[in-house]
Amino acid sequence: MASSKKSLSPSDLVSVVAQILNRTVRSSRKLTLGLSGGVDSVVLLDVLVRLRASIGFQLSAVHINHQISPNAAAWAAFCQDLCRAHDVPLEIAPVTLQDRQSLGLEAAAREARYRVFRRQQTDFMALAHHLDDQAETVLLQLLRGAGANGLSGMPELSDPHSAISMQVLRPLLEVQRTEIERYAHERGLQWIEDESNLQVAYDRNFLRHLVFPVVEERFPAYRNTFYRVSRNLAEAAELMDELAQADARESVGDGKLDIASLKALSAARAKNLLRYWLAENGAPIPSADRLEEMLRQLLEAKVDSNVRVRLGEFEVRRFQGKACVLLSQATPPSGFCMKWNGEHEWVLQALGATLIFESSTGQGISRAKLEQAPVTIRLRQGGEALRPDCARPRRSLKNLLQEAHVPPWTRTSLPLLFCGEHLVWVPGVGVDCDFQAEHGEPSLRVH
Repeated sequence: MASSKKSLSPSDLVSVVAQILNRTVRSSRKLTLGLSGGVDSVVLLDVLVRLRASIGFQLSAVHINHQISPNAAAWAAFCQDLCRAHDVPLEIAPVTLQDRQSLGLEAAAREARYRVFRRQQTDFMALAHHLDDQAETVLLQLLRGAGANGLSGMPELSDPHSAISMQVLRPLLEVQRTEIERYAHERGLQWIEDESNLQVAYDRNFLRHLVFPVVEERFPAYRNTFYRVSRNLAEAAELMDELAQADARESVGDGKLDIASLKALSAARAKNLLRYWLAENGAPIPSADRLEEMLRQLLEAKVDSNVRVRLGEFEVRRFQGKACVLLSQATPPSGFCMKWNGEHEWVLQALGATLIFESSTGQGISRAKLEQAPVTIRLRQGGEALRPDCARPRRSLKNLLQEAHVPPWTRTSLPLLFCGEHLVWVPGVGVDCDFQAEHGEPSLRVH
């Protein structure tokens, strides 16, 4: 480990980062630095600038303006001047903290940063987390009751198969904060001090200023010890993921989890699979108690019960022996009605849907009949009927949706196509007999 024996000189620190970049970042790849303006990211910027020519990567930076501190504008200006001096392209990204009340300020700020990181057009997102940050992260996760995944802390390089297009790289992860500060002083660097870093009301600052100084008096090598623990648990988490992947091959299809397959697993394997499945769908991993309750509901609820477990902006639903992860949708406005003006692609943002009108001949909806009255999209009000099969009588939409196995939670927000007061088309059910195109007739197929 880079920091386990003796202090690093500035040239040693550059060599440590160079070794990491040489084995991870190939020539001509794009690398974007998360630049806060604090000493850690300023040092990493200086090191990357010194290495970009020899290794051959393209360097840019992004500064997240959380719009919290009264000094936020000055910090952004400082980063702008710093990057201009080093000929590094910089994006200033103002963010608004969402779910601040439910998540807390620290977690909400982190979520906002990573939303910006995910949209960067880059191969690697370089962050200046270091050995002290790793120790703080591991202890925080332990105090929150995290499992092996949480206690494995931050990886030096994120999973290349993650849902985001770039990888997160932390080339200073084995370097102590004191060595970073020493590099900054010896190189004559300037940086900004975030006044909130002294506020021990925040969990991470509490550990940094009040807990770890006491720990260090008795256990001076605690940073390296925590790092070893995190790597051991990362290996354990990797084994658990491999087991979950094997279980998922037998029980997950089209993103849906088969309840019978889940029930056949031991409780530990079932929970392990649930965690993996949620993560693969981008949903947050719940606490152990909530995960246990989710598993109980999925396995024990009656076949016709409406299982719904909320996870932040996501929810887990069960229908016909399958569980699925969905983004929570706002309730559509009462009396929703939109007029169609002939668009080929019609975005219905309030319903989370897009309708595609495809020109055809003799299939789908008759163009001539559709021109008889205004065409609108409405929602179910109750009592609607449709006759998709001309050989059978008109039937209630409720029964047709049940027969078509349309999940109950989507039925209230289904876009129903009307011509005047006549229900013409229902997604997943079909076109009413009175509006079906005849052979050779110009028509529209709706998706």
